[in-house]
Amino acid sequence: MGVKPLKVSEVNQYIKRIFAGDFILSNINVEGEISNFKHHYSGHMYFSLKDDKGKLKCVMFKSDNRLLNFDLKDGLRVVVTGYISVYEKEGDYQLYVKKIEKSGIGDLFIAFEELKDKLEKEGLFDPVHKKKLPYLPMKIGVVTSSTGAAIRDIITVIKRRFPLADILIYPVLVQGVQAPKEICEGLTYLNSIDDIDLIITGRGGGSMEELFAFNDESVARTIYNMEKPIISAVGHETDFTIADFVADLRAPTPSAAAELATPELSKLKESLEEKFARLSKNYNYIINDYNIRLEYIKRSLNYYSPFNQLKEKIQEQDNLFRKLNFFMETKLKNQKDKLNNIYTKLSFMNPTSSLDRGYSIILDQNKNMITSTDNVSIDEEINLLMKDGMIKAKVVKINKGEFYYE
Repeated sequence: MGVKPLKVSEVNQYIKRIFAGDFILSNINVEGEISNFKHHYSGHMYFSLKDDKGKLKCVMFKSDNRLLNFDLKDGLRVVVTGYISVYEKEGDYQLYVKKIEKSGIGDLFIAFEELKDKLEKEGLFDPVHKKKLPYLPMKIGVVTSSTGAAIRDIITVIKRRFPLADILIYPVLVQGVQAPKEICEGLTYLNSIDDIDLIITGRGGGSMEELFAFNDESVARTIYNMEKPIISAVGHETDFTIADFVADLRAPTPSAAAELATPELSKLKESLEEKFARLSKNYNYIINDYNIRLEYIKRSLNYYSPFNQLKEKIQEQDNLFRKLNFFMETKLKNQKDKLNNIYTKLSFMNPTSSLDRGYSIILDQNKNMITSTDNVSIDEEINLLMKDGMIKAKVVKINKGEFYYE
């Protein structure tokens, strides 16, 4: 009869009991470099201890880490005290840390800091070299793994926010010895395509060694020499790489990079509608203002128009003509009246008129008018000018005095 098979949970429980009964594993000190550090919102800390040949998962619960007097971070070399046990649900063994002391700085962290200091002194991080991202990128290049969650997040966010944009993916390794070379080749290729407006490179979260391809000097210099704007999106919000410092913009996550790279189409539409409404309002205001100005100018032109001034001059001429005509008529009438008066007086004084009334004009032999009895003598011949002829007479008697008749 065979041995009864054990359940998975029974195997894990058995291993856990062995670990708990082991003198060394139940109270152990381990030295290593912190990697893939995560401080959970619950307060618990999760990380790995590693050296050049291996890695050990660790957990430090909130009740144990609240007394720490320094911050844990990737690359920090420490000595931890705790016990090895099995997490039964996953079947993983891990180190449950009770105490941590600093030991030094890890090799990867030292390399990271040395390269960071070198490139910073060369000016590769200087903001003056940062290129402005395009407002409406119509084609976006992406250099990342084709199988990771990062590319799925980037595509999802871009299609949701700005579906008008095309996405060109250059798949590369994002960790391992060949990763830096492939990342550089991908960036260089996408940079050579004319219609690409923007490039995103990065990957999802991981330990410091897993992210170290983006701490490679060749990757940093390739990013610095790019003509296209580039966003670096490596790991999680707490992860920083050399690529982040050199890139034109650092995004805390690949999803955030997609959001930073694209406008939100719905909000863009709302903004355009708002601007169009404001533009229409301003346009109508300007048109109304110009119409008012135009009307004023038309009135001014009409007022100062030579034609209108000519009409006014014609009217003034007509008025002057009427005044002149009235003056001339008045003047002529006055002159006519004067002439009539003169004519009347002349007519009255005209000897011919007197002759018509039965009077005669007495002339001497020399045709001189005799107006007094003193101008004649007895027996003198005189001429009597009548209206219808001449009478010759002789003075026979002279009586001095008025109108004496016999």
